[in-house]
Amino acid sequence: MSTDTTGIGIREVSESTGISIDALRWYEKEGLIPDVERGPDGRRRYQPRIVRWVRTVQALRRTGMPVAEVREFVHAGPEIADGSDRRIVLLERQAAAIDAQLAQLQQDRAVIAAKLESYRLIIEAGLDCEDPASDQLADEVFTRHFPAIAVQPPVVP
Repeated sequence: MSTDTTGIGIREVSESTGISIDALRWYEKEGLIPDVERGPDGRRRYQPRIVRWVRTVQALRRTGMPVAEVREFVHAGPEIADGSDRRIVLLERQAAAIDAQLAQLQQDRAVIAAKLESYRLIIEAGLDCEDPASDQLADEVFTRHFPAIAVQPPVVP
């Protein structure tokens, strides 16, 4: 147990990160937050470098990295051969996954924006969403926003 009273307590870490106290304790128990010191009173004292770890773990978890991979990232330290290289690989893979998520979210946001626009035009025209004329307005909006995937009417022979 350290006699160091510097650092901040678990409540302050919780408040600054939005991670519950119970989750912080669980992260520590699971080995996701290493080297949390204790003050003379037995309470956790988080040094700045540990708070950075907490924020890193939080970002990795929030962006979908599985707990097992976060644990691997945390424990791939300098005492493990090529630990830094492994951390870089894990971070690069997570960054690529985030980029893919962002691209998908941008596409989904564009679809929702087009749907909102079509609903507003339908309401402005005094139509009901179930009115066949509303389909034509919705098709026009989607064709304008997504010309490459515009729905073509069937060809009548």
